[in-house]
Amino acid sequence: MSDTIVLQELSIGYQTKGHERIVASGLNAMLRQGELTCLLGSNGIGKSTLLRTLSAFQPKLGGRILMRGRDITEYTDRELSHEIGIVLTEKPDVRNLTVTEMVAMGRSPYTGFWGTLNDNDRQIVDSVIAQVGIDQLKDRMVHTLSDGERQKVMIAKVLAQQTPVIYLDEPTAFLDFPSKVESMQLLRRLAVEEQKTILLSTHDVELSLQVADCIWLMEPGALSMGTPHELAAQGVLGRFIERDGIHFDSQSLIISVSR
Repeated sequence: MSDTIVLQELSIGYQTKGHERIVASGLNAMLRQGELTCLLGSNGIGKSTLLRTLSAFQPKLGGRILMRGRDITEYTDRELSHEIGIVLTEKPDVRNLTVTEMVAMGRSPYTGFWGTLNDNDRQIVDSVIAQVGIDQLKDRMVHTLSDGERQKVMIAKVLAQQTPVIYLDEPTAFLDFPSKVESMQLLRRLAVEEQKTILLSTHDVELSLQVADCIWLMEPGALSMGTPHELAAQGVLGRFIERDGIHFDSQSLIISVSR
């Protein structure tokens, strides 16, 4: 496995009218090819801001983001569209698009100005629709779907883009538990079998500890990185999870709640 993404003293946040608001700083971590990494942290800690910064949707405030040894600011937009796919939490505001047409938009970096799909593009679209398990939805209009169904469509769309790096912001937020598990297993399988680098933010802590190869845990002033068992042994996960009535077993990685 190789380090695809490296963060060096990264600062993230926002610039408005000459004012800089730092959300987090001094972040050092790496993402490896062939691994599923889950980003954990409390609400408002900066997980979405970090994902937006890593994907170049918003500028970093300091430090460096290296992708295969090259600073991300050196990539053109076209190059980035071939390297990074991202699923954000915002619901797509689309009308008069079928699921198949929406997923096919993931092929836009390859289809040129007119966006015409060739046989290979159509085959890829059909394949990812089947992978995500939404065959029965392919002729439905996107705006008629439930939140959970729409989220699966957006996962299929980013898979159609066929990028080596995929970022997902709360991809399981609107899914029922079996669908959460299926989606996480699918992403883990893609990371391992297709050697993709996948980072997703989530509040599904227990599921992440069971499925993820690596955990990034954002806390005030710190970003901890390691396998679930490594972070458990260091006491990092216990500090994040345990509250009155909530117990975390660092050996089994099981969270229990007192009645």
